[in-house]
Amino acid sequence: MSVRDTLAALRQGRAPGRRALAEFADGLADGSVSDAQAGAFAMGICRAPLTADARAALTRAMRDTGQVLEWDVDGPVADKHSTGGVGDCVSLVLAPALAACGVYVPMISGRGLGHTGGTLDKLSAIPGFRADLQTDVLQRIVAEVGCVICSASEDIAPADRRLYAVRDVTGTVESTDLIVASILSKKLAEGLEALVLDVKTGSGALMPDPAAAAALARDLAETAQAAGVMTSAILTDMSQPAATAAGNALEVIAAMEALTDPGGRPSTRLVALTKALGGECLALCGLVADSEEGAARIGSALASGAAAERFGRMVHAQGGPSDFPDRWRDRLPAAPVVAELRADAPGVIGSIDTRALGEIVVDLGGGRRREDDRIDPTVGISHIAQIGAVVTEGQPIARVHAADPDEAEEAAGRVADAIELATRAVTAPELIREVIR
Repeated sequence: MSVRDTLAALRQGRAPGRRALAEFADGLADGSVSDAQAGAFAMGICRAPLTADARAALTRAMRDTGQVLEWDVDGPVADKHSTGGVGDCVSLVLAPALAACGVYVPMISGRGLGHTGGTLDKLSAIPGFRADLQTDVLQRIVAEVGCVICSASEDIAPADRRLYAVRDVTGTVESTDLIVASILSKKLAEGLEALVLDVKTGSGALMPDPAAAAALARDLAETAQAAGVMTSAILTDMSQPAATAAGNALEVIAAMEALTDPGGRPSTRLVALTKALGGECLALCGLVADSEEGAARIGSALASGAAAERFGRMVHAQGGPSDFPDRWRDRLPAAPVVAELRADAPGVIGSIDTRALGEIVVDLGGGRRREDDRIDPTVGISHIAQIGAVVTEGQPIARVHAADPDEAEEAAGRVADAIELATRAVTAPELIREVIR
């Protein structure tokens, strides 16, 4: 079936067959499909969504345009993917915690674009840390340490890289079918046995509407399972930041507090999310009877220091300091200006415009509008009060970390607008909204 035939089928509302999708994916990877044809393909799928079988076929075809990792290790290979949010540094805690529980985690991650932070940008705040690894180095670190967090090489799902660039300029980024194929083609190329998906909803999520987020979670789980990977999707709340900080070095601090003091109050929400995702992953891997036992195992790995030790070994293997778990406070860069925001009246933290907080971090220099923007790892917001917290007049509710006093003052005003005080008790939304298996 020619490319023109595939496009004609989409124009007529018919899903292309498996062979046609595979040939189209190959054409994306080798350049024989033009940008115009790729754009027409993306627009056609927006107009005529794929069947579940066709979506799974497209995902596998895009995965198979590049290298699929193979493993010779003595335990299950698994990973987590998040649809992105604000203050979401759970990968930094979860990967080493899973490794400490006997799972091998080849976590291929990305950099931030827009209001959501990127895992690799957070890790880049650690002096010397290298995210770009050759495949043989990635596999060696995973085998020796148990986990790695790195960028995708050019050999991983090249069709997705091409199609994603076209989607960005043709207004087709929001197609659920293309989102699923993009996410999973890269994750499945890791050679996984199990995958847990963190699909976020709420004011800071890419999909704030719970119904749309739940539909995406189901499509992701169904497609990954069709590809032979044991998968669960957990719908989680992003009506407030996942940690109490947003910004690259600040989120590394939050992750290190969770790894070295998991019972500390500032890390409560982050630790709870790590336990939920990790517990589900351990259950998928068959290492525990159910997710509750798995969550307890993850909690033990945090409390014992085993997860922190794995994180330190991973950081050192990827070029960072050998003593990072012991001296992380000294190793991380800090902003020259810190402005404290205080409540102007007594009340209760009623709601948070979490997306606005993410935008503030970007405007401070902590994120990207364009892929070539440079990032200041020191800036951001920390000590963010949580929904439902009772505050007195003058009590600190956030700290802004900035490069100069003027930027700090402007950002503090915007943070104040994003945090709404209520006059009566407020209950925060449940962190775990639904588990889709």
